[in-house]
Amino acid sequence: MNILESEKLLFNPAISEANAIPVVFAFPNQYTIGITSLGYQIVWATLAMRKDLQVSRLFTDFQEYLTKKPELIGFSFSWELDYVNILNILESLDIPIEADQRQQDHPLVFGGGPVLTANPEPFAAFFDVILLGDGEELLDQFIDAYQMVRTADRATQLSHLAKVPGIYVPSLYEVSYESAEGPITAIEPIFPDLPPQIKKQTYRSNILSASTVVTANAAWENIYMVEVVRSCPEMCRFCLASYLTLPFRTASLEFSLIPAITRGLKVTNRLGLLGASVTQHPEFDQLLDYLAQPQYQDVRLSIASVRTNTVTEKLARILATRDTRSLTIAVESGSERIRRVINKKLHNEEIVQAAVNAKAGGLKALKLYGMVGIPQEETADLEATVTLLKSLKKAAPGLRLTFGCSTFVPKAHTPFQWLGVNSEAKTRLNWLGKQLGREGIEVRPESYNWSVIQALISRGDRRLSQLLKLTRAYGDTLGSYKRAFKELRGKLPQLDFYVHENWSTETILPWDHLQGPLPLATLQKHLEEALKSQ
Repeated sequence: MNILESEKLLFNPAISEANAIPVVFAFPNQYTIGITSLGYQIVWATLAMRKDLQVSRLFTDFQEYLTKKPELIGFSFSWELDYVNILNILESLDIPIEADQRQQDHPLVFGGGPVLTANPEPFAAFFDVILLGDGEELLDQFIDAYQMVRTADRATQLSHLAKVPGIYVPSLYEVSYESAEGPITAIEPIFPDLPPQIKKQTYRSNILSASTVVTANAAWENIYMVEVVRSCPEMCRFCLASYLTLPFRTASLEFSLIPAITRGLKVTNRLGLLGASVTQHPEFDQLLDYLAQPQYQDVRLSIASVRTNTVTEKLARILATRDTRSLTIAVESGSERIRRVINKKLHNEEIVQAAVNAKAGGLKALKLYGMVGIPQEETADLEATVTLLKSLKKAAPGLRLTFGCSTFVPKAHTPFQWLGVNSEAKTRLNWLGKQLGREGIEVRPESYNWSVIQALISRGDRRLSQLLKLTRAYGDTLGSYKRAFKELRGKLPQLDFYVHENWSTETILPWDHLQGPLPLATLQKHLEEALKSQ
């Protein structure tokens, strides 16, 4: 069975009008990865249900029939290093990779997704239009606005689109620097009728997303995904998933979750409940009761990372009887002091109880996420993490423990955006791995070098675009990035400036003209509170 034949659609695509706008909507990775993205599914379905559009999907290894003259090419951008595939796709379609090289007969290239909403500046040179925030309403507003200037010249199109809230046209904003290697001194619109700040758009509803397609070719075979919550109320100071997507929103059990689950389970028996903090839904217990009904006994249930102090024996038992063997919790550190610094409202006793409950409910394994290099971290805090994992092993013997550990990476629009990566983090990762390995606890460290690259892109400005073009050819290793920095010496700041330096709160940030959910003053206050915590 081919890719299209294996797809079970849960929406009705429109029949395109004669004069429909030809659109290519791409995911810059393989089909199996892209079709497993709920965000990609939702945007594709939203576009495909418009009769004024003719939509074709494009992945790196599969494409639907592509019109020879698309007017719009969109990208769902979820992982930073996929920029290489974006540039490759543009070249394969004979479209200049840089926006300022495109002519009237080239399509407008637009993009959205978490990477671009957080900090689009390293990629600004490659996009004509960037959609900031939730797409539920913004996407239709973008298409409607384009319809109004469809036959106009490119400059008129871009100027018109830039006035729509949430639509960012990078070419219409000028960035000034103290020098080629110096800090930013100003970010200003080039026309007085453009907004000085573009505000991320927020979808406010108790009807959240659910899969629009189920397929055996997804990374999670035949999974039907339901968004239970959006954002997270905990507001850990480093966390992009919380700060960038505020406010915390919950799907109505009666009007969103149950109808969506009922619809999905007609075509598959695999259900995924998604959200940064699923178990903090106020009606989560009732949702569990609903899924515990006899007619759903053959449903395979998966739940995204859950808040540690909401892991009950009941939750573990239902998951265990629904073909789930493990649960994932984020503890960040075994140190109570460090958890206070990052505003992680969690105590060691609650973590131990979660492990006890997981085992008592019949789960076989518990995965814990942690970090090293967290601001204010000391050796004693790392030792506390080892002590905590040892206590879990003692409290829940036979429960397989896995500790996934990454390096703290500063993210835009969070209180820790001004802080750099701790240069000792690599040594700390290795130390932690050795200590826990001796206790028979499996450690899965995320590459320190990848964390450095991630931090570079997370805090990068427009000058990085020239570097990204070079690393595209050199490869995606840290050595390739260092080689590119060496080649561009004198044309942009050095790697340490972006990655390791702590920036003053007076610094003009590369994304200062892009308004997130919280004002800058609030983020500064949260940073001050974190650094005073003990």
